[in-house]
Formats: sequence, C-alpha cells, structure tokens
Amino acid sequence: MDSSNNGPPPPATKIGGEDNFPVEVILASWTDRFVAWLIDFIIVSIGLGVLFALLAIPFWFSYYSNGMALAHNNLEPFHYLLSSLAFFGYWTYFEHTSGQSIGKRLLNIKTTDMSGSRVDTKTAAIESFGKSFLLPLDVILGWLFTNNKRQRIFNKISNTLVIKLRSKDEQTENIRYRKD
Repeated sequence: MDSSNNGPPPPATKIGGEDNFPVEVILASWTDRFVAWLIDFIIVSIGLGVLFALLAIPFWFSYYSNGMALAHNNLEPFHYLLSSLAFFGYWTYFEHTSGQSIGKRLLNIKTTDMSGSRVDTKTAAIESFGKSFLLPLDVILGWLFTNNKRQRIFNKISNTLVIKLRSKDEQTENIRYRKD
C-alpha cells in the first residue's frame, strides 16, 4: 500500500511506533480474568492435591486410628502457606516468561506493563503476590479505586494491565507496507 492513501492511517503496532499513532488497548474483562484465574486455580489445586496426597502416604499406614486427622490439624497453616507459595511461583513464572498463565492463554488475555511490553521478574512477583495471598482484598479494592483500567491493587502497584489479545486475523488486517 502506498503512503499517499487519503484514508485514516492504521494504528501503529506498539506505543511509540514509527508513525507514533495511538494504539487501542483492549482491557480484559473482569469475567475473562476470573475464568482464567479459575482455570489456573483448578490446575494448581490438582497438582497440590497430588503432592499433599503423596506427602500423606506415611500417615495412611499409621497404627493410630486418628493419625491422619492429627497430622491434618497440625499441618493446616503449612498447607495454606505451601499452597499460596505454589500459586505465587506459578503466576510469577508465567507472568514473567510470557505474560500468560495457562488460563490466560486459553482466554486470549495477557499481563503487560503499561506500555504493552513483557514484565520483568520483580514486577511479575509484585503483581502475583496479591492474587496469591490477598485476592479478595486485592480485587475489591481494585474495583473501588482502579476500575478505569480494570486493575487490581497489585496491578496498580506493579504498573501492569491485563489486556485482551487480538486474534491472528485482526493482527494482520491493519498492517501497512511502505517503501523506503
């Protein structure tokens, strides 16, 4: 396509692009984010269930009839901490490496910094902390104070967004070719 076209120019593919046109960023809906979280929660919970079952094998064969209940009661705080750390590690890893956990990948959404770039490990850790340890508080305060960009509080603190990705067809239809 020739640059003498009188129609509106297509948006640049990233902020600060060659043409310096604003980019439309589609914020992921709270529903998509919740469904992605739920998928991730189920996946990690299944993995943790298997891990905890394996760790409990020695108690299955205990000579004490209440050995399993006693072990469960004594390990309850450890269970919460280990589960939260597993979720924290899962989300930090995926948010840093690709911006997409398995749930986000299935729903075609992604975590980015405010300019649409991949987040670093520290930013991913800050962003993941809220949903791993303080999710209800993180979401409720986010709805109250940062809803214009659909950010949880820890998204706001880490300067991250969750965006809806364009389908492959939408990504290629607005490409403009220019000769030098």
